[in-house]
Amino acid sequence: MTTKTAPATDTDTRTDPRADEKPKTQPPYAVIIEDDDEHTYAYVIELLQKVCGHSQEKAYLLARTVDTEGEALVWSGALEVAELKRDQIRNFGPDFYAAVTVRFPLGVRIEAMPG
Repeated sequence: MTTKTAPATDTDTRTDPRADEKPKTQPPYAVIIEDDDEHTYAYVIELLQKVCGHSQEKAYLLARTVDTEGEALVWSGALEVAELKRDQIRNFGPDFYAAVTVRFPLGVRIEAMPG
């Protein structure tokens, strides 16, 4: 009895020189919130706790960074999750802590991180 061997194909890992290559990973993405003169610390702290899962202390420190430096990186990771976090921040709702309710969203953007 004779056995037939199937011919090698382009996807055959035994002959494919690309078989040893590792898949390329995406760089992490940063979610950055921006300062404005309207949103309150209380609003930003609550937002960071609910959207990003930060502790009250960490959220306060990030809010202070936003206030003093104009922006802060508040979360980093996969692009799809970064986009979700950005959208959640934009849709967090009005800032009722302000003397006059702030109805526009907090400034937020996504940037690819080096690496």
